[in-house]
Amino acid sequence: MYVEIGCRVLLGTVLLAAAAGKVAGRDAYREFTSSVRDMGYRPAGPLAAAVVVAEFTAVALLAVLPPAGFLASAALLLAFTAAIAANLRRGGGTCRCFGRTAAPLGRHHVWRNAFLIGCAIAGALAPAGPVRPGEAVLVVAGALVTGVLVVMLDELRYLFGASNRS
Repeated sequence: MYVEIGCRVLLGTVLLAAAAGKVAGRDAYREFTSSVRDMGYRPAGPLAAAVVVAEFTAVALLAVLPPAGFLASAALLLAFTAAIAANLRRGGGTCRCFGRTAAPLGRHHVWRNAFLIGCAIAGALAPAGPVRPGEAVLVVAGALVTGVLVVMLDELRYLFGASNRS
């Protein structure tokens, strides 16, 4: 049960940060839409809107209907991973995955998404059981910290001097 709780909180944190960052203002949304267009996906406007709606929907489903939330999260992350891989094969590009900044796409984005897809699978397959409040609080806190680290991946890579393309 704790795995399911942790995965729900982790995925919810990441997807909520992604959606909220993209709609944090007109400029953020416009720049996200431009990044969709720059990656070669058209029509960029409706596709950008669909991405944001899908992210918010996955968060809501994780909160109220976890099995559907895990499925929606995994499907969305698989689509993002395919888009990233296609752009890497074409030579790269940038994405505003979390709205705030344009980060050069790299293999680390594929690995990040693979980790998150694994979390969606683990959460969906986790057995049910009794929950103790103390342990649940620790799991939620750990998942929130992990979610923030995932969201800040590009900034952390920059801070620690990792190359942009790996």
